[in-house]
Amino acid sequence: MTGRAAVVAGLGGWLPPVRVTNDDLALQLDTTDEWITTRTGIRQRFVVPPELSTSGVAVEAGARALASAGRSKVDLLVLATSTPDHPCPATAPEVASRLGLGEIPAFDVAAVCTGFVYALASASSMISAGVADSALVIGADTFSTILNPEDRTTRAIFGDGAGAVLLHAGTAGQPGALLGFDLGSDGSQADMITVPGGGSEQRSRGALDTGDLYFTMQGRSVFRNAVTRMSESSRRLAHRIGWPVDTVDRLVAHQANIRILTAVGAELGLSDDRLVVNLDRVGNTVAASIPLALVDGVHSGEITPGDRVLLCGFGGGLTWGAAALEFPALSVEPLPGLPAKTLSTQAK
Repeated sequence: MTGRAAVVAGLGGWLPPVRVTNDDLALQLDTTDEWITTRTGIRQRFVVPPELSTSGVAVEAGARALASAGRSKVDLLVLATSTPDHPCPATAPEVASRLGLGEIPAFDVAAVCTGFVYALASASSMISAGVADSALVIGADTFSTILNPEDRTTRAIFGDGAGAVLLHAGTAGQPGALLGFDLGSDGSQADMITVPGGGSEQRSRGALDTGDLYFTMQGRSVFRNAVTRMSESSRRLAHRIGWPVDTVDRLVAHQANIRILTAVGAELGLSDDRLVVNLDRVGNTVAASIPLALVDGVHSGEITPGDRVLLCGFGGGLTWGAAALEFPALSVEPLPGLPAKTLSTQAK
């Protein structure tokens, strides 16, 4: 394989300082550790304190990805987030400024839990086209700021955090080259995963119900669609790039729910030991979930150089997508505040 391609050269992640266990939630809501764990596989999550927003966690993850690659500058920054600091302007330019990247192009991508895959595809395409020679792709969300404090389901699922990869121009045949993408959407089901209020549609009507500012989702429909869309997208991409699915070494899927992850693996014929899982320790971190799982997987030794790795996500929009690469050798810092995962502690 030849030709210009975007190559993964750095990886970093960051979690905010406030750790919330299932037992902590049980003190506030009608729930228990057993109820949450058996339904989701999640045991704890991290949330931002009042003084920290999405730009702050994105800057931390971006700095770690830059350090991982041994670089201080890039030509482009793409930030995947559905919890921007402000409705206007985008958050990416501020992140670029705070990282000292100068007046580079920087923009947000809003595709909820598929956001990182969409952002990765956007940056990869710009590198392949020669628009940029390097890019920082960050997935960052602070969903704790848009959850109904009385909703035990959503508060049990979501956590905050950020993960980032650094891409540079290379060739399609080298380790770390992004080999392809599969992306899709279905706007006819937009109300399945949504924050109803706060946008132009609600503002044009002039009426605001504060409850409309909270995140909502239709759990059963989300489960069915997530399994179908992620497995189909992964299968299409593997076929397109000539990978028999059973040759995939690691599947790094959006960390939504342990039942969804194992169901996607089963649909693809991949055993549980090929799934990279860290949602038990960080929850569903939305656009950050795939790069955070990559950090954990590399640091724990689950992902090793030369592994065939499939990434896939599903989120609001509805949106879905997949990406593929043969993993390069990377130097990665462990996630701060989180003991390094060992293979024996991987969620079952």
